[in-house]
Amino acid sequence: MAPFPFPVSQGSAAQRIESELRRSIIALELPPGSRLSEQELAERYGVSRQPVREALIGLARTRLVEVQPQRGTVVVKISIRKMMEARFVREAIETAIVRRACSSFDRQSRERIEDLLEMQEHAARRGDHDAFQRYDELFHIALAEGAGCPLAWEAIQDIKAHMDRVCQLTLPAAEAMLPLIDQHRAIVAAIDAGDEDAADAAMRRHLTEILRALPRVEAENPELFSA
Repeated sequence: MAPFPFPVSQGSAAQRIESELRRSIIALELPPGSRLSEQELAERYGVSRQPVREALIGLARTRLVEVQPQRGTVVVKISIRKMMEARFVREAIETAIVRRACSSFDRQSRERIEDLLEMQEHAARRGDHDAFQRYDELFHIALAEGAGCPLAWEAIQDIKAHMDRVCQLTLPAAEAMLPLIDQHRAIVAAIDAGDEDAADAAMRRHLTEILRALPRVEAENPELFSA
């Protein structure tokens, strides 16, 4: 594989490598148990080992990789406990976001959400899981920005990765994705109506969806999950 060009500072290179590895881990392109070699990654990205080492430290901080004796750096298996904790924190923050949105919501963000929902539906109908996930994240970012609290979403970014890997397994086809768009629309309808309790309930219902699919995906992919 040709090296990736990183003609920028070492710090910036480390951030870009961490971002790319994070994406690959969440997409399960680097499945749980994969061994990550500093030397191989440095050659792949066309950099020295130092920015690679910094990128791996960042991933270890968010508990997506860990250093194991005799094995080096390894992509961690999916932890149900970490996923449940991440969902708990995300629910607490995002229900607060939609309650705040009911009182005041930026018009430009509201228009952007309408476009995002349309694009997300198109992605679902053509079975484009990656695009669907991208628009899903942009929808939740737009909610936070529209409510005037973008930092709230930034607080979720690292921990949500533990949910995202499970989501990668739960949305294989359009019939699994389309109901989530309906849930998004229910959240937005409650915000438009200024109904805090309905918005809160709609967000909780949306973030509980992953729990319904969890037993099935764990049974079908036991090698991906920690004991």
